[in-house]
Amino acid sequence: MVEGGVVKADKTEFTECWRTTWKTPYIMRLALSAGIGGLLFGYDTGVISGALLYIKEDFEDVNKKTWLQETIVSMAVAGAIIGAALGGWMNDRFGRKNSILVADFLFFIGAIVMAAAPAPWVLIIGRIFVGLGVGMASMTSPLYISEASPARIRGALVSTNGLLITGGQFLSYLINLAFTRAPGTWRWMLGVAGIPAIVQFVLMLSLPESPRWLYRNDKVDEARAILEKIYPADEVEDELAAMKHSIEQEKASEKEIGEDMFSKLKGALRNKVVRRGLKAGITVQVAQQFVGINTVMYYSPTIVQFAGFASNKTALALSLITSGLNAVGSIVSMMFVDRYGRRRMMIISMIGIITCLIVLSVVFIEAARHAPSISSFESSQFGANSTCPTYPSTTKWSCMTCLKAECAFCSHADNEFLPGACLANTKDIRQTCRAAAGHRTWFENGCPSKFGFLAVILLGLYIICYSPGMGTVPWIVNSEIYPLQYRGIGGGIAAVSNWVSNLIVSETFLTLTKALGSAGTFFLFAGFSTIGLIAIYFFVPETKGLQFEEVEKMLEHGFKPEPLFDCLKENKDKSKAKADDYQASAV
Repeated sequence: MVEGGVVKADKTEFTECWRTTWKTPYIMRLALSAGIGGLLFGYDTGVISGALLYIKEDFEDVNKKTWLQETIVSMAVAGAIIGAALGGWMNDRFGRKNSILVADFLFFIGAIVMAAAPAPWVLIIGRIFVGLGVGMASMTSPLYISEASPARIRGALVSTNGLLITGGQFLSYLINLAFTRAPGTWRWMLGVAGIPAIVQFVLMLSLPESPRWLYRNDKVDEARAILEKIYPADEVEDELAAMKHSIEQEKASEKEIGEDMFSKLKGALRNKVVRRGLKAGITVQVAQQFVGINTVMYYSPTIVQFAGFASNKTALALSLITSGLNAVGSIVSMMFVDRYGRRRMMIISMIGIITCLIVLSVVFIEAARHAPSISSFESSQFGANSTCPTYPSTTKWSCMTCLKAECAFCSHADNEFLPGACLANTKDIRQTCRAAAGHRTWFENGCPSKFGFLAVILLGLYIICYSPGMGTVPWIVNSEIYPLQYRGIGGGIAAVSNWVSNLIVSETFLTLTKALGSAGTFFLFAGFSTIGLIAIYFFVPETKGLQFEEVEKMLEHGFKPEPLFDCLKENKDKSKAKADDYQASAV
């Protein structure tokens, strides 16, 4: 997954969470209401992958121009980068609650604009509005939940935001499937996103502001009133005292390093420990995106069509597998990340990802080699004006050659693996092919292939390898790797690197598949992943079991990687021994 933070929570914390929220349902109401922001985030990530299939059918320009498809997808990411920056400022200036309300309003406006879009450029404007809302929600929802939760169950409650993100992705595929036969298809898919935005807006109107923000802004009585609803009566004063101490430390830190962004950035880059932390934090965030995960999340049905499944409905149904596995992987990560460690889980995850990408590339190579041939007779059945303009009847072409010429393959009436027709890729000819006698299928993204199910299985394995490791652990690492006074600026820089990497990958994927082919593109991502694996091995330390002060001490001394084989072995006492060593050296 993608963007957003996951706070670690162990099994005991989940048990305590269940017990506490059962006694005080108000806490769960706060968490779930704010968590709808995560649901919106996940829904938007997934819904465009299915909607794009039908947008291409309605707008000929979008179908013909790869860069336009990429822009429709990636403009939400561009909006999210701006939204995340605005969200950080708005959180401090106007409060967490108001920031969530603004995010809902932007998301709702974006959903309506997209659903009513008469042209691609209007659709792009709607995507930017939605992106602004997504970026603000990704910054604000976890923060609100964290500050409105009892400390002992904070990790478990914030983890619900991560689960709602993956749940929103899964829901988007279900919604896409539900509207495949409805008039307007993609308009409904994109417009439905406005409903949870309205629900959250209404729910948040009845909820309070974050008690921490209120206390920091000298509204102590209001903060106390909210804490009395969250904590038992005998714990309220202790929590107020802890909050007072924390905010005083925060203000003292701001005086030391400066309150404005430039001063904080300047101070961070001058600090050796922060620079080493940034090297690790940015490494894992960039690696998370350049393994190609968002090509799968944004273009999953299109990739399934590359594998030979022409039907939009079939492509959407098979894409549910990847989305469902991503949600399961998030749960697996929360169960094992504190047991096996962050570094080990990322390295194992990367090895699995690289293997899957290489094998997937080989599958696409074999699929291209065994693509059905083009028959001059079959092509002539649709009339000379319908045949692909660049098709030379004297040269042997395959379906793949036809698609590379920006034409489309109309399969044989008896069997899609028999020689078929290479036709001009227009809306009228597409309808003619589908209406022709027999069971002809129109292929424009990929060719009929007996390797198709193997490609879908490998996509599933890719998600299984990605989600528990590279899916969630980079965010955990970034929550632990920076000194306290620089944690906000450090995490912000790393998050921006994640969003920018996301934008680069999503804006170039279809162009790469056009230039390099599906196999070449996944080989390229395997190469990026290998570089990411090497960078993680050399730059990212293990933070499992270490206090923040111990992490800071480790970075100050410098991190030296252990042998790869040792790093993959299970050693339950390793982190404890490291912690003891750092404590001893500090003394």
